[in-house]
Amino acid sequence: MTAVASPLSRIDRPADLKRLTLKELDVLAEEIRGEILATISELGGHLASSLGAVELCLALHYVFDAPEDQLVWDMGYQAFAHKLITGRRGRFKTLKQFRGLSGFSNKEESPYDPFTAGHGGTALSTALGLAMARDQVNGSSHVVAIIGDASLGEGMALEALNHIGHLKPDVLVILNDNKMSIAQPVGGLSRYLNRIITNPTFNRIRADLEQLVGRLPHGSKLVRLGRKVQESVKGFLVPGLVFEELGFRYVGPIDGHNLRELTTTLTNVKRMEGPILLHVSTVKGKGYRFAEEDPERFHKIEPFDLETGQLKSASRCKPQAAGKRQKVSGLQPEACSLKPAATFTEAFSDELIRLGDTNRRLMAITAAMPEGTGVSEFAKRFPGRCLDVGMAEQHALGLAAGLARGGARPVVAIYSTFLQRAYDQIMHELCLQELPVILAIDRSSLVGEDGPTHHGVFDIAYLRVLPNIRIVSPKDPAELRVMLQWALEQDKPVAIRYARGGIVCGEPLGRPAKLLTGKSETLRSGKDLTLVALGSLVYPALKVAEALAVDGIDAAVINARFVKPLDEAMVKQAAQLGAIVTLEEAQVAGGFGSAVSETLDALGLSKTAHLRIGLPDAFVEHGRRDELLTLCQLDAERLTQRIRHWSTSLRTAADLRLLTESST
Repeated sequence: MTAVASPLSRIDRPADLKRLTLKELDVLAEEIRGEILATISELGGHLASSLGAVELCLALHYVFDAPEDQLVWDMGYQAFAHKLITGRRGRFKTLKQFRGLSGFSNKEESPYDPFTAGHGGTALSTALGLAMARDQVNGSSHVVAIIGDASLGEGMALEALNHIGHLKPDVLVILNDNKMSIAQPVGGLSRYLNRIITNPTFNRIRADLEQLVGRLPHGSKLVRLGRKVQESVKGFLVPGLVFEELGFRYVGPIDGHNLRELTTTLTNVKRMEGPILLHVSTVKGKGYRFAEEDPERFHKIEPFDLETGQLKSASRCKPQAAGKRQKVSGLQPEACSLKPAATFTEAFSDELIRLGDTNRRLMAITAAMPEGTGVSEFAKRFPGRCLDVGMAEQHALGLAAGLARGGARPVVAIYSTFLQRAYDQIMHELCLQELPVILAIDRSSLVGEDGPTHHGVFDIAYLRVLPNIRIVSPKDPAELRVMLQWALEQDKPVAIRYARGGIVCGEPLGRPAKLLTGKSETLRSGKDLTLVALGSLVYPALKVAEALAVDGIDAAVINARFVKPLDEAMVKQAAQLGAIVTLEEAQVAGGFGSAVSETLDALGLSKTAHLRIGLPDAFVEHGRRDELLTLCQLDAERLTQRIRHWSTSLRTAADLRLLTESST
């Protein structure tokens, strides 16, 4: 007896969906959920959002004709089903792995992804651009933007909504609502109204009547009155009035897991003109009980057991201290001995609470990332002093400025990659006003599997050019605590940038030395060259110095601590040895090494041999952090090879000069 092929195995491109019945689509949806669960349970990653958007994805591809019709998914971690049916099924097990599929939309992977996108709130603006470009050449394709309820409150998204409503192009915006209270009126009456409002016959008759009534005396007033009556009835029964006022035709909310309702509504909406907002109500984590019950935990999760929903690492990783979740990231064990240690985020979380106990003016602000940034425990302890503003980084910094001006001491906990979205506020609200706001910049490093949209490697370059800001970077979690204490004593903006995870190489050095403004810390003396390392590369620099010593190269190691103000006395002293190597897990262009070069030039020491080591002028792909450090030659072994070669070349050049001078 021949086995029947699974529905998913027959889907190589979206057009294949159109041969299936709705009943077969339901079976396919369940198979896709199983594939997503099997993959994420093994690899870890975003989960709940994609489980909730399976039927929506299938319905969109069933009704529209991508890639001619352009589907713009906001970020893309809600679109794993989209990846599975757009020719990437065979590579799905490589999701977020080194040289594998991206965890977000990626234009390099597929023509079905118009953009590479990992930041929320961008889809509406780019979709509007696509629609306007289409209209310039009198095209007939459809443009659909799919955005989640959390992203809808982001400033860029709201600006785009306003602009779309003003220009009124043919654009379909789908609000995938899996959280907001506005989704309550899903039901029979709402479905009935939506069938009427999206029905082509109704819309044709409505248009004809408006045209006829408009010719009558005072007809335009009657048309406006009729529209207001419709809006009033609809607004009373369903929550779309705000979108109607913005210039959209609002449809919904509809059940985002009912394929018949989805395909019927999308087919009708496809025929309508102008900007349409379709409100789809979905369940985050749909189909997996543990994710439905705790969608926040399963939004992004480490590898877990499908039967229990518990992390697989829980039984393999024992914490050193009660209440600590131990994480290890960094180099391969064979390159460097690793032991479990507290992460930077955990140290920040603990110290923030400790300081909050003694300083009532201390407040914490986060932009939709309370768990990731470590402020969730502070929120539990001091609920009135912790503010989650949602996906609104610009507002977070403006709010912090107002709090600081009013006498509070705000700490804004934010990922480096998302701080980029509030650059104008750093300049205008914080630095220009010289307000004592602390930026706790998490993930200021290569972050691993989330890839180029999330690597926090640009903040040094974009922060250090601004006046009135102090920038520090701790070598380990213990030093982060000291820096947070110091930052609260400052009267200017302070940026504390720290890496994802903990120490990547070596053993903690113990209690940090006292922090003095603009002063570095000497960890190892040497007479041949100086390794000036920043933040996460301090411990690897110590390993490099040990390896170089075997070759007879005596290297000093400096923990820079400060990017701004830079320790000029240290730079001058290092130059006296004749050679300086700067190391940073950040972009070389405009980074810490550039600051040292500028200081050498200002001190009249520009002829000092200086090797700047950091990340290349390129977007680094996704993969485990240790894989990426090796790829970028920032692991201890390759750092040693590179510095050894450079030092040897300097000695050879010096010997040649001496030989030439003696011969003449």
